[in-house]
Amino acid sequence: MVNPGPGRPRLEQRRRPGTTPRAEILDAAAELFTNNGYANTSTRRVADAVGIRQASLYHHFATKDDILDALLADTVAEPLALSAELLKEAGDADARLYALASFDTAQLCSSRWNLGALYLLPELRTERFESFRVRRDELRANYASLARRVLAQGQVSVAAGVEYLPFRLVETVINMRSDDGASPEHAPRLIPEAALRVLGWSGDIAAVQTAARRLSDRTY
Repeated sequence: MVNPGPGRPRLEQRRRPGTTPRAEILDAAAELFTNNGYANTSTRRVADAVGIRQASLYHHFATKDDILDALLADTVAEPLALSAELLKEAGDADARLYALASFDTAQLCSSRWNLGALYLLPELRTERFESFRVRRDELRANYASLARRVLAQGQVSVAAGVEYLPFRLVETVINMRSDDGASPEHAPRLIPEAALRVLGWSGDIAAVQTAARRLSDRTY
């Protein structure tokens, strides 16, 4: 038998990616929540998918909501941290917005499961998930702040509220993955540029890409 940490030893070898039982639980839950639905997935089913007893799962997560909260938090943690750093950076706002959209698009495309599809769950509107909603709202606000700086640099006439479109464009990756059943290979190349173009930006995209790569290497 293999000892997975707290709780009783499991009866078989690891069957999930991850170096810890917690990581394995999150991977199994992510697959089941996105493929079968959150309401249709029990903690027993998650434990079975990992190959551990349900009692062992409760050593890591007290409730199914706790598992969902951890999965959701992971989807915004890194882009939120990067956006905060990019807001403090000097230099052209277009490169900073491109860097953020590029990183965020890539991580939404490359994640093993399409967790963004869980954003529409009715459970997320409850008080239990307020912390996640606050963090996602903060990320959206940081996108908008960078977009406003791009608009100020370009001094072009655009419709009111356009500063919120770059964030929305990035999150279209979620629907693309849902519709196509796979990660859209073209998204990491097209969406960051579209996030600038929708603001009326008409600069040299190659120069912005180079500057964005330097920013990303320095800030993250």
